[in-house]
Amino acid sequence: MIAFVVAVLGAAGAGWLLRRRHLRRVAAGPVPGIPCMARQPAGAGRWRPGRVYADAGTARWVPGRGPAVPLPGGRATGVRVPSVREGLSINPGSRIVTCAYEDGGTIEIAVMALDLRELLTAVPEADSP
Repeated sequence: MIAFVVAVLGAAGAGWLLRRRHLRRVAAGPVPGIPCMARQPAGAGRWRPGRVYADAGTARWVPGRGPAVPLPGGRATGVRVPSVREGLSINPGSRIVTCAYEDGGTIEIAVMALDLRELLTAVPEADSP
């Protein structure tokens, strides 16, 4: 009987803490930026979590750790679905946007399908010849 009372009190305490955390997050409002995974250069390296921000017409990728990566003159050169191997690292329901920027660098940015339009607004598609 005592074990049952302790289990009920523990569940009630956990529920109370989770509700407090949820209410704090709701009060803080939405987090700016587009959540994504990226790898640089395109096709090499490992996928790293971060966010893409488009402030003052200039896009930049801010990884979870490390300095921000500006994307000067960034243009989306292709959109594709992840391969089976990539789907193990990133969400298989995402879309991968390959971007090239002015200095010749490339980056691949994986976003969820619902965020694709917002990313293509921040990093416009390259003009086709």
